[in-house]
Amino acid sequence: MSKEKTAALSGLYRPLWPALALLAASCVLFMTLGANGHWDFVLPRRGMVLASLLLVAYSVGVSTLLFQTLTNNPILTPSVLGFDSLYVFLQTLLVAVLGGIGYSSLPQTGKFAFELAAMVGGSLLLFQTLMRQGGRDLARMILIGVVFGILFRSLSSLLQRLLDPEEFAVAQSNTFASFNTVNAKLGVSAVIALVSAFFLWRERYKLDVLLLGRDQAVNLGLNYRRDMLWILFWIAVLTATATALVGPVSFFGLLVVALSDRFCGSIRHSLRLPMAFLTASVLLVGGQTVFEHLLGMKAVLSVVIEFAGGLVFLWLVLRKPK
Repeated sequence: MSKEKTAALSGLYRPLWPALALLAASCVLFMTLGANGHWDFVLPRRGMVLASLLLVAYSVGVSTLLFQTLTNNPILTPSVLGFDSLYVFLQTLLVAVLGGIGYSSLPQTGKFAFELAAMVGGSLLLFQTLMRQGGRDLARMILIGVVFGILFRSLSSLLQRLLDPEEFAVAQSNTFASFNTVNAKLGVSAVIALVSAFFLWRERYKLDVLLLGRDQAVNLGLNYRRDMLWILFWIAVLTATATALVGPVSFFGLLVVALSDRFCGSIRHSLRLPMAFLTASVLLVGGQTVFEHLLGMKAVLSVVIEFAGGLVFLWLVLRKPK
């Protein structure tokens, strides 16, 4: 590689170094803060939680960035396709069918696989709308996803009203994101993340073209329908993985992409993809460090993140266009 190309790459990835340093510091603090020398107990437990945080950060950050690239809209997230509502409906349905005790005794790996298959299968059925339209009507697919999200939310509310108080408490406790009960799910999630990272990194230059819109992408020689469906497939897989792993995190991706775009200052996905992952990781790992080791778990990280993401959503909607 020539010196000019090396210097160009070094300049391109320069914004990543501060984020990488922050992530490294956050990981060290998370693993060591308050350990008091009990390393044989602390390191394995915290290592599992750290791995889950990084997996969720990658899945949510990258999937939201890809979805906004395809839709060319900074206020949309994959949650509009109904993943969160479907997840809540599945939890409520399992509690209604199996009861609170039966639900609690379900094997975590089997439950995770069922939720993942249901959400990915539902998204693939949703993509049939695009296939029938030749990849032209992305807005109709999003609208159908919103309608199904409302349907699943209404069904969940109906089922919850039919549950007795104890079963309702079990169902309600599993509809919020939790980063502490994911040990049995990490293996499958890690494989999915690694495979997706390999394929999506190869598509980074096509993503730059897809960001220009359908007409420009077709004019520049892309097979728009095939490439869009391929990216949508990975969006569905990553979103379903994150949701099945820890629960719904609707606005987190919106917060991550808004911050990463502000930090990287480039539209090139060679920079945006790693920046989205690093930004999400710093927020999750740093936030969990503060709430778990400094505040003594007196607050819930997912609630604070969703609140901050909701504020970012309002800012993106209400800000004046440039």
